[in-house]
Amino acid sequence: MRFLETDRGVLQRSLPGLDEALTAIPPGDLERRGSPGTAVFREAGGPGLLVPADLGGIGASPLEAVRVQRAIGSRSPSLAVATTMHHFSVASLVAVSETNTGMDWMLLQAIAADSLLLASGFAEGRPDGQILKPTMTATPTPDGVRLSGVKKPCSLSRSMDLLTASVMLPRPDGPGEQLAVALIPAKDDGVSVSSFWSSFALAGAESDQVTIDDVLVPSDLVVTTSVSEGEQLDDIQNAAFLWFELLITGSYVGAASALVELALGSDRVSESDRLRLVVTLEGAMASVENIARRMTDELNSRQLLVDALLVRYAVQDAIAAAVPRAVELLGGMNFITSDRIGYLAAAVNGLGFHPPARAKMAGPLLGYFAGNPLAIA
Repeated sequence: MRFLETDRGVLQRSLPGLDEALTAIPPGDLERRGSPGTAVFREAGGPGLLVPADLGGIGASPLEAVRVQRAIGSRSPSLAVATTMHHFSVASLVAVSETNTGMDWMLLQAIAADSLLLASGFAEGRPDGQILKPTMTATPTPDGVRLSGVKKPCSLSRSMDLLTASVMLPRPDGPGEQLAVALIPAKDDGVSVSSFWSSFALAGAESDQVTIDDVLVPSDLVVTTSVSEGEQLDDIQNAAFLWFELLITGSYVGAASALVELALGSDRVSESDRLRLVVTLEGAMASVENIARRMTDELNSRQLLVDALLVRYAVQDAIAAAVPRAVELLGGMNFITSDRIGYLAAAVNGLGFHPPARAKMAGPLLGYFAGNPLAIA
């Protein structure tokens, strides 16, 4: 079957053996707490997907990366969602390293060489969450920054090597504060993980609570930006959020594609109904891929970020149309005798829970088209 053939082909070329390894694990095991998915992702070199090739990584393009995420999402929605958070953090570091004279490149090398996993301490799981508003309290010291705070839910909480967290620090050149990103070692005594995620859906993403209790982060693991709290996005954040919207959307298209793939293999579903499902999802994926192609030349474009948000919300609608239809067409007996169908139908709803929420962005997006600067809460 050629459905998903392109995406799985890119996955095989980028991370050889990963698709085969995921296919060999029962879907229920991949989606439960304690899933082996992150381990096989590490073994395949997945953490280095977005690390530039000259730093030892795979250096995947946006188009290749979103196809990888769709392919992974079709095998394990939990793994696709969890690894999107890692890639979001890596993309931020890559953007910083291109303009910074610090040692960021060494960390990127280590991520690729040692398959380090980065969890994201930014807003996640709450559509009304303020992405740019730090949740950690930070106290500068001569040796670095002391951090305390709680992040919940936090994907990859139990597999992470580092947690990336936004903090506000005093400006070294004058009054006021500036946004910075701290990289917190997961093995620090002040880092603890406790249960939080109770839903069966996406349980394999390890989205539990991470508590940071007076952890000293060395200065070389604190990356500063030029952005003050409440200001508009700078180019680094613009690029990072573009990557996030691209990859999280592609991941959920992959989860929905798994259901459509089941329908395509069912003799009880008519050709016209199968085609309608394919048209809906392939049309949605084509719009995502268009954003990916444009990112090569327009990574710092506010217009592209607006378009990426519009595409994400349109994909949410496409999934909301295709998935219930696929479940209905597969029939009650398939639903009753297979946990897979009900699970996928529940998991795809997660896309609407990632910030920024459509309702919260209605004013800023309409204001942007009216000529106002883009503001992302």
